[in-house]
Amino acid sequence: MYLEQNILDQLRTLFAELRHSYTLLIERPAGAKGDELLAMITDFASVSDRLTLEDKASDRLCLTLLRNGQKTGITFRAIPSGHEFTSLILAVLNADGQGRNLPDEAFIARIQALNTPLKLTTYASLTCTNCPEVVQSLNLLALYNEGIEHEMVDGAIYTEEVERLGISSVPAVYMGEELIHVGKATLGELLLALEQRVGSRPTELEGQRRELDLVVVGAGPAGIASAIYSARKGLRVAVVAERIGGQVNETTGIENIPSVVSTTGTQLASDLRRHAEQYGIALLESRQVTGIELVGSTKEVKTSLGETLVAPQVILATGASWRKLGVPGEAEYIGRGVAFCPHCDGPFFKGKDIAVIGGGNSGIEAAIDLAGICRSVVVLEYMDELRADIVLQEKLAQLPNVTVRRGIATREVLGDGKSVVGLRIAPRDGGDEETLRLDGLFVQIGLAANTKPFEGLVEQRRGEIVIDERCRTSVEGIYAAGDCTTVPYKQIVIAMGEGAKAALTAFDERIRSGR
Repeated sequence: MYLEQNILDQLRTLFAELRHSYTLLIERPAGAKGDELLAMITDFASVSDRLTLEDKASDRLCLTLLRNGQKTGITFRAIPSGHEFTSLILAVLNADGQGRNLPDEAFIARIQALNTPLKLTTYASLTCTNCPEVVQSLNLLALYNEGIEHEMVDGAIYTEEVERLGISSVPAVYMGEELIHVGKATLGELLLALEQRVGSRPTELEGQRRELDLVVVGAGPAGIASAIYSARKGLRVAVVAERIGGQVNETTGIENIPSVVSTTGTQLASDLRRHAEQYGIALLESRQVTGIELVGSTKEVKTSLGETLVAPQVILATGASWRKLGVPGEAEYIGRGVAFCPHCDGPFFKGKDIAVIGGGNSGIEAAIDLAGICRSVVVLEYMDELRADIVLQEKLAQLPNVTVRRGIATREVLGDGKSVVGLRIAPRDGGDEETLRLDGLFVQIGLAANTKPFEGLVEQRRGEIVIDERCRTSVEGIYAAGDCTTVPYKQIVIAMGEGAKAALTAFDERIRSGR
């Protein structure tokens, strides 16, 4: 038995109500990998009469999903275990219309409007935590547009292909032979990237207007908290966001929320969603807010799907995202030696020389993890002292293949046109520049507030929205909460409290104004 009994039991429950018949078509060469794929899918298909296994000899290893004998557009050139096991499960459930987080009517219309045909390929790692969302998102595109095909490729199996393409970061998404995306992304971001490249037809839902009492922009801890508090007051509330949970989804372990001894980022995001759904809050996912217009006392929130949400009050809770260096060569070599996620991309640098830029907790944790697989690691810290917790610094000091350099500024990422070959650095306070010969670097220099769409709308300070003690911004009727604001200490529990405060302030002012 390849799959454990408890997993098989869970799969039986998940697939108990399948409405369609599915064929899991295996193509495999002789050998251990082919035998492993067969053993896994044999167990997988055994849990439901609606699942059938078909096995064919081939010179390549792949798994194709068919619904009622017809191709769904979904293929795995992999043994979809590890983090991609969930992608396989959701491929079946989503094809059956029973999956989680399925797109709404407006989003489906945009998917179906894409100009096709499209052949998409995602190179991934089974240990990558950012890959499943990209794989699952592109699988959805294939399910809702019959002109799209998507295959997930395990880079550890198809190594020659990965080397030919020069891939050093995953997920890496190709359209034909063209690289169109590297790294984590939401369904909305991927759809927008494809629309910009291949174009799409107009949809009937573009320009749709929706009247609400309150719009929350962002769905992290602050955004969901403010939406819940507002909905409990009986208001019509919509949350607009790329994904529920926001940056929380990137956090592996959370152990500092009072009364919650331990949880994970994905579990907390799931809990936030479930709580919001209890109050009938409209969760408009896979969208970006492109701007907010002030029309008298109302606010018109424009989304990347062409919708307009009209409400007298708006709460901005867009959080923060990973900060980039902003030096020459960085953008050019993202995915080709410049990386941000040590868990996802670390395996590509096994036995190589790399740098970690940033001496905070995230940087030192990354260096400790990478030291176990890389030949050498150099930590470059801009300040005179590391900012990480002492316990992490002590652990780092015990690693023989790690060096730390303080007071160092990164000037340029160097490459040979294909991948990173080094860094140009210099002492922060002046001095001669030098070149470090490296195979890659991991940027770990903290977070930047996601406030660009609101520039010129509300007052900002160093990119953060300025608020008072009641979460009011410089514009009447617009409030802000969480990591996108000037409130110190970017913590989940603080963001939740600020979200609640913003909602209570908004409701209080709503009552006082007589609305």
